[in-house]
Amino acid sequence: MNTFTLVFLLALGAAVALQLWLDRRQVRHVRAHRTTVPPAFADSISPDAHRKAADYTVAKVRLGMVEQIFGALVLLGWTLAGGLNLLDGLWRSAGLGPVATGVGVLVSLFVIGALIELPLAAWRVFRVEQRHGFNRSTPGLFLSDTLKQGLLALLFGAPLAAVVLWLMGHAGALWWLYAWAVWMGFTLLMLWAFPTFIAPLFNRFTPLADQALAERIRRLLERCGFQAKEIFVMDGSKRSSHGNAYFTGIGNQKRIVFFDTLINQLTPEEIEAVLAHELGHFRHHHIRRRFLVIGSTSLLGLALLGWLMGEPWFYTGLGVGTPSLWTALALFLLVAPVFSLFAQPLMAAFMRRHEFQADDFAATQTGARDLIRALVKLYRENASTLTPDPLYSAFHDSHPPAPVRVQNLSGKLADEGP
Repeated sequence: MNTFTLVFLLALGAAVALQLWLDRRQVRHVRAHRTTVPPAFADSISPDAHRKAADYTVAKVRLGMVEQIFGALVLLGWTLAGGLNLLDGLWRSAGLGPVATGVGVLVSLFVIGALIELPLAAWRVFRVEQRHGFNRSTPGLFLSDTLKQGLLALLFGAPLAAVVLWLMGHAGALWWLYAWAVWMGFTLLMLWAFPTFIAPLFNRFTPLADQALAERIRRLLERCGFQAKEIFVMDGSKRSSHGNAYFTGIGNQKRIVFFDTLINQLTPEEIEAVLAHELGHFRHHHIRRRFLVIGSTSLLGLALLGWLMGEPWFYTGLGVGTPSLWTALALFLLVAPVFSLFAQPLMAAFMRRHEFQADDFAATQTGARDLIRALVKLYRENASTLTPDPLYSAFHDSHPPAPVRVQNLSGKLADEGP
């Protein structure tokens, strides 16, 4: 057996075992606390709502366990079982040039992978979300969204793949540096284009009609030194009853977007507090820092690929008989998540630190009390568990657990008075 084959199998086995172990811990911990509302939430979360959140969390984790096992089997099918090697041979037989063959292999890999995962995605929407009262999508809308997402991925992904493959074959030893520059430019282009050209393909965005709330938000933006093109409400309710809010875009295309469900769930003071939290990310330059982290890791990844593509054991160890630029790229995209999984707690800790900073900023702008009320309502309406397993949370959650987050904000209430 190729040494790298053994390394890959050990890493994949360890990754699946670790995730399943964490999932089992989460299920046991949430079920053990299913009937007891944490004291800090006893006055605002009913026992029925707490049990609903526990059941919803367990259902999602259990489906996640199935997805992890299924994903590992699919990965083995593409690699050691020869799926990618077979797909490569079929495209080579067409007699196309290297770039066209490579794009064909990569696009086929994406399409087949999406089709394989489609049943589980549908189960999540129409079984898990539906059973717990959150799904508002229809089979027609689900299929329409899937087709649109696939077509957009092909529209943007195929040309990007062609450019990267051309650079791999013609730009010399430093191709990975040029490819990284192209990737960063593409990412910035998507950040600019998403709010204006892509998001409206899926949802309707209307200017915030509540003028009193809009004026409240404009005053907050002025205090924080943030400029946004407009404040929009998105019809998120046509797919789900979950509420949310986000910033999108760069430069003069920045927008503030509220889900219509969130507008209906929170008071104006609470909406302002949620927005202040998001502005905290802006004030602390979190988006820029996250972009730098993504840029750095992608640069390291491409540099690593630049080395691996010249090593025969990389191909043979993963079930590919004929080395090529496109099979190297495909194998790297398939296998890299297995190894990067073990660094996930570091990224989660990085993100949670940002959430604490954004909460602290919001407390200085609108007061901690309104943000606590907003968070409690969102935890309740979204059926988010209040009692996650600590290890599971440390590995998976980009936001601090609800009791920890509320406790941090509660410490600032003494400064606000009654």
